[in-house]
Amino acid sequence: MSRRLRENIDLLLSKETGTVYKDPGGRTTVALVYPNTYHVGMSNLGFQGIYGLLNSMPDVVCERAFLPDERDLYEYARTGTELFSMESKKPLARFDIVAFSVSFENDYPGILKILGLAKIPFRASERTGRHPLVIMGGVCAFLNPEPVADFFDICFVGEADEMLPEFMSAWRARPFRDDAVKMTESVNGLYVPQAYNISYCADGRIESRTTAGKAPDIIRRRYLKDVSASRMTTSIVTPATEFSDTYLIEAMRGCPWNCRFCAVGNIYNPPRKKGFQEIEREILGRREKSARVGVIAPSLSDYPHSQDILKIPGVDFSITSLRAGRKSVDLISMLKGHKSVSIAPEAGTERLRRVINKKITEEDILFTAELMFKEGIETLRLYFMIGLPTETRADIDGIIGLAEKITSMPSRRNLTLSINTFVPKAFTPFQWHFMEEPDVVRDRLKMIRKRLLPVKGVKVFHDVPKYAYMQGLFARGDRRVSRVIEEMQTEKDWAASTEKAGLSKDFYLFRQRTFDEILPWDFIDSGSSKERLWEEYQTALSETS
Repeated sequence: MSRRLRENIDLLLSKETGTVYKDPGGRTTVALVYPNTYHVGMSNLGFQGIYGLLNSMPDVVCERAFLPDERDLYEYARTGTELFSMESKKPLARFDIVAFSVSFENDYPGILKILGLAKIPFRASERTGRHPLVIMGGVCAFLNPEPVADFFDICFVGEADEMLPEFMSAWRARPFRDDAVKMTESVNGLYVPQAYNISYCADGRIESRTTAGKAPDIIRRRYLKDVSASRMTTSIVTPATEFSDTYLIEAMRGCPWNCRFCAVGNIYNPPRKKGFQEIEREILGRREKSARVGVIAPSLSDYPHSQDILKIPGVDFSITSLRAGRKSVDLISMLKGHKSVSIAPEAGTERLRRVINKKITEEDILFTAELMFKEGIETLRLYFMIGLPTETRADIDGIIGLAEKITSMPSRRNLTLSINTFVPKAFTPFQWHFMEEPDVVRDRLKMIRKRLLPVKGVKVFHDVPKYAYMQGLFARGDRRVSRVIEEMQTEKDWAASTEKAGLSKDFYLFRQRTFDEILPWDFIDSGSSKERLWEEYQTALSETS
């Protein structure tokens, strides 16, 4: 094992508070893996929560591993070191279970990079009883796991804090890889990809999906009904995260607004709110470990006890994005000393906001911006998307015009526009829609940058469109896309890898899908019927003025 790699891990561990060390003797060993770097993974509340949940079980030892950065990847290759866990430095291949927490599609290539470093075969069909059970949880596991399904023995279709205790009980009763299908009989929501066969039509669409043995045809998403009982909180506090030395608390899960582009509003519903007394108890119980507390919710201004939380003395709160409206302004007035805040208009015109079901008006946005500046906010960040269904140049003009109106306010200070390319997601009304052509997206981004360049105090940041299209491929792909991810282990460019895999990016990205088509994720019951989503899609397309 490389001495430099050990020292790098020890340096990170020395900065942590809350790390768990356990004697593995007689316990089930779980390597919890995030397929991105330590900084990114440790900023993820779900990852942190699962670490704490597993280690709260007396007969389980959970340790962590991450995708090494570029310098450490070179050191692993130079020394032939197998990827090892942080806490005990044990190689991942020697754990009972290797559990991936996957939140973002663009991390898919990192899954195979980690398995390769750990000397674990990529595909579940290539592993034997001497290998760990390789499982997947996280939002990608119950959104559309198909592009990576062949790499996992089991995927968790639903919220892990609802399913993990049952799963670990089933594992203790039958701790063998070959019994993965048997586990589905005692734990609802488990998906065993090897128990299903997919056939395809000549035009590339899915023809049929059949099951083997007793695997269920449809897998219903599991969700935790009472989030007050959730352990999704920060387990380890460290300065080496996006939320440096901050203890994160989940106040709410799900969102009541149902924007048509947003997967969160569909797969995390129904909205569930944690009780104020539970949050207060968490804050007061963690005060000694961290003076900073971050309150997390998709729509924090809709959490009924937000202002009560902000009245708790002696704690610094970190609140990121808020919804435009009076409630958010009231919250900002209580956050003295905070200089930056974000709101998300998403689109530049009233018509396009109706298309995406974003229930805020331009008046809401301007009113909120003006009052936030008067409250002392120095930088206001606005989130937009381009390439949305039915979008025209007039909608791009709307983004520019909205920015110009805000910068003309007497009280205004700095304005930042953050622009992302729209990616259709499973279980949203836009799951049938195509992505806009790259040339159109680049032209519209160029238009925004050029028009706002002379405007003082305005900055424009946007994603790299090629990575948005890679995300689109992984978000909408079927099992054949696994070949692209394998090709990307040697060919970094996703488009070139798609061609080498014998697939067409046009088929996955730029093709209008029909209602009667079998979608890769149709075997998951997310709680929203396909018929209702289609009706929402047709309503969206009918918005013309």
